Amino acid sequence: ITDEDKYLSKEFQAYGIYLSEKLNDAAHKALYIKMAKEIPREILANALSFVLDSNADSKARLFMWKTKQLVDSKKTKAI
Repeated sequence: ITDEDKYLSKEFQAYGIYLSEKLNDAAHKALYIKMAKEIPREILANALSFVLDSNADSKARLFMWKTKQLVDSKKTKAI
C-alpha cells in the first residue's frame, strides 16, 4: 500500500484513481472519483475499453465523450 492509497477508504475512490492513471490524466483525479461514485461501473468500463482500443491524442476527452454518449443512450432506453 502506497502513501497515496492510505487515503482511499471506498472502492469507487480506487476505481477513480485507476481511471485517471489509465487515461494519463492525474490532474483530474477528483473528477474520475466522482464519476466512479455516480455513474454505473458498466458504462465507465465500456467507455474505458473504447478509449484504450483507440489511438486518440486525448484519451481523457474521448473518455468523457463516450461516457456521455453511453449515459444518454441508457436514459433514452429507460424512457
